[in-house]
Amino acid sequence: MKQYKTTKIITAVAAMLLASSVATKEVTIGYMGMSNPWKHAISEKLIEKETGYEVKWRRFDSGAKVMTALASGSVDIASAGSSPIAAGVSRGVEIELVWILENIANAEALVVHDDSGIIAPSDLKGKRIGVPFVSTTHFHALFALEQFGLSDKEVKLINMQPNAISGAWQRGDIDGAFIWDPVLGRIKQDGHVLITSKTLSSWGKPTFDGLVVEKSFGKENPEFMAKVIKIAADLDAEYRDNKESFDETHPIAKSISKISGSELSTVAAALALYEFPDFSSQLSCVWAQCGLRRWRRQIT
Repeated sequence: MKQYKTTKIITAVAAMLLASSVATKEVTIGYMGMSNPWKHAISEKLIEKETGYEVKWRRFDSGAKVMTALASGSVDIASAGSSPIAAGVSRGVEIELVWILENIANAEALVVHDDSGIIAPSDLKGKRIGVPFVSTTHFHALFALEQFGLSDKEVKLINMQPNAISGAWQRGDIDGAFIWDPVLGRIKQDGHVLITSKTLSSWGKPTFDGLVVEKSFGKENPEFMAKVIKIAADLDAEYRDNKESFDETHPIAKSISKISGSELSTVAAALALYEFPDFSSQLSCVWAQCGLRRWRRQIT
């Protein structure tokens, strides 16, 4: 009887050890609503299939909220704009930029309502402009005002999340907004573009969206990170290779519509506003400051 109990205990312990050794690793990844090929990875569970990790996806309305989640440890990897990333690093958030999801270019713009009376930048004085604070559009809004010879005291910048901007626009509570898709596409229907991020970038202040990882997670999961970056790179290449014929029938377009909430018919036009740097560009001095990241070495 004693030998039977001992054998039973050993068997139970062995089973527990085996179960722990094959337990699925978990990762929480944050994302935002802009249109990009990365949404196809979410929709089709490409990371789960390629790595075997269990992925918990969390959607955020702003990069500022993404940084708060990374700082608290509730998210391991996330996408965010260059401004909140820079703000997060300056506040001591332990993150590392691993992939440029997109050069924002024309995908963010200052749009003013057709009934606002705003034709030239000087007409912005005294107007109400919605913008998510600590975002790339906030950064460019302030830079634009500086270039126009205006201050944020002369132009009322109102801190609003994208969905709030959409509602405020419809109610007539704001005269303009500096925002991205899908809201950008909606307000363009009865508004006009005053200036884009591409123009402001050409004046010396570029912006982008990037994929960042919490440093300790990245260090502990190098093979996983290499696979994630390869998935992102392959999706960007798929879009670039088919850009001329890309339309709503493409699987990536359908995924973007599903995950971001954009109208399927508008996805191709929204995507065309961005620029998606290829692998060589990302490893060049333009983006990576001439340095190769450890995960990228594993891919190449």
